[in-house]
Amino acid sequence: MSQTATPTSADSSSDIRNAVIRLAGNSQDGIQSIGAFLGQLAGSTAQEVMTYMTIPSTISGGPSIFQVHLGSGEVLHPGDQADTLVAFYQHSYENHLHTLKDGGICFYDSDQVEELKEERGIIHIGVPFTTATIEAIGGSAKSRGKNIFVLGLLCAVYQLDRERLSEIMARKFGKKSEDILRNAMLAFDAGYAWPVHDIEHMPMAPGENEGDERVSTDGNTMIALGLIAGGVRFGAGYPITPWTTIMEFLRSELPKYDGMFIQCEDELAAVSLALGAAYSGHLAITGSSGPGLALKSEALGYASMAELPLVVVNIQRGGPSTGLPTSVEQSDLMQAIYGSHGDAPRIVLAPKNVEDCFYTALEACRLAKKYSTPVFILSDQAIATRLEAFQEPDLSEHWEEPTLDLAERGADFKPYPLDQITRHSPPGARSSEGKYPVVTGLEHDEWGHPSGNPDNHQKMTEKRRNKLVALAESLPTPEAHGQESGSLLIVGWGSTYGPIKESTDRLIAEGHQVGSINIRHVHPLPNGLEELFAKYDHILVPEMNDSGMYGYGQLATLLRAKTCNSAIKSLNKVQGISFRVKEITDASEALISGK
Repeated sequence: MSQTATPTSADSSSDIRNAVIRLAGNSQDGIQSIGAFLGQLAGSTAQEVMTYMTIPSTISGGPSIFQVHLGSGEVLHPGDQADTLVAFYQHSYENHLHTLKDGGICFYDSDQVEELKEERGIIHIGVPFTTATIEAIGGSAKSRGKNIFVLGLLCAVYQLDRERLSEIMARKFGKKSEDILRNAMLAFDAGYAWPVHDIEHMPMAPGENEGDERVSTDGNTMIALGLIAGGVRFGAGYPITPWTTIMEFLRSELPKYDGMFIQCEDELAAVSLALGAAYSGHLAITGSSGPGLALKSEALGYASMAELPLVVVNIQRGGPSTGLPTSVEQSDLMQAIYGSHGDAPRIVLAPKNVEDCFYTALEACRLAKKYSTPVFILSDQAIATRLEAFQEPDLSEHWEEPTLDLAERGADFKPYPLDQITRHSPPGARSSEGKYPVVTGLEHDEWGHPSGNPDNHQKMTEKRRNKLVALAESLPTPEAHGQESGSLLIVGWGSTYGPIKESTDRLIAEGHQVGSINIRHVHPLPNGLEELFAKYDHILVPEMNDSGMYGYGQLATLLRAKTCNSAIKSLNKVQGISFRVKEITDASEALISGK
């Protein structure tokens, strides 16, 4: 062990204390389990938490990281730099040492890592993760369990709640066998007792917030819960990263509410089954990632033409083609809005964080039923897989119990009236005239009968479009965080919310007149953006997609088309990782200064 300087990761005079811990190893080392345990602990102790991980897309595995940002106050991003690095191998150590703050602490496996000399005041602490775990559990353990040894070490270093963490581990490992639980606790206790805690200037324990009934989970889980609470009782899908966990959750949970989820043989079968359920009068859901949504596109055009209520989930990942299956990107926005032949209007919503996934799913269900149209939930890999802690939603306020409307339809009933929103008659509903309405993907008249009349097609196209026009008129203009006017407005959507908000606060603290907004309703866009944008000298749109042929990201292109505001500029990133706060603040300062 070498100690060269005092770490600067915490300020003992501050009420708000944060800790960013980066775990670097290989995918088979169980570092995701360490992060999950820390995230669950944060949810049970009223700490804030946000996590970030990388997983190799190859079956054989490879280098992987899990970063945890714990603290009191609002945690908006996984952390630009780490206070503590835990390196399992030489490549983990060498590739991630630069992510530590000056004066940070690096714990490394002294069985695997040879320490490097550097000048940033890093405190290097060598701990034999592998041999210490084997000694604690027994020779047959080999290197299995060293992740739990590290968890015990971090629990002691950061003065975390050992009793609660032990309870979380007991619930996890106790389901398997007593031997597995006993070995896990032996490894944990060995790490907790390892003699590094008495060195000078160890980091301060993260603080806690006030509040009860908090949960700690990931975005995909909250989308699935929101869909159930919103009244979805039927779903169909096909596995694909990073959508699959929603499918697995609904497949196990929907039967508890007299529903079902069917795993189909392919994407086309999945969307077709969901369309059948929607035709039958039920709110249905299908989902995938970008490649799967491409396969569903023709059938989704049917949903637009037939005006069926359908919720479609797209958990974005790096593309195109197979692309980066386990990395984050925001490059499916245009696909979600325009990914069909012909004019096929659909609503597109984007949650900003894990908690918002629940409420976005609720809204998607409500809008699909109200406007009888497909509604896309456009999340991404970062939100889908990371852990956050937040107040548990009150289901008594949000629960929608689905009902099937089989009321008799009179002689004047039309499924596609030009002056009203479509309301279908489900199969089994009685028609007093005996003339049952038709649901079709062909262009049709007000009764659903196929029609090639030019004037009728014009009117029906306008009818389908005007539902979204009416929605846009009902949406409030997003409220600006920070300054309500000034030199710069930062505009984002989806998972850029946290880094943008943190960047806004830092820029204001430096004396800049900066505001920011996050847009949940990315299609249709809310009205009032023109007036809001006019209050600022510059508009910056950070998004994780390419600037394209014309120099603008996908949301920036839409905003320029809507507002005709030439002050809108793009900040694009397509590295498969989320924005760092510094990247946004640097670009903002350059734009403000004219550089």
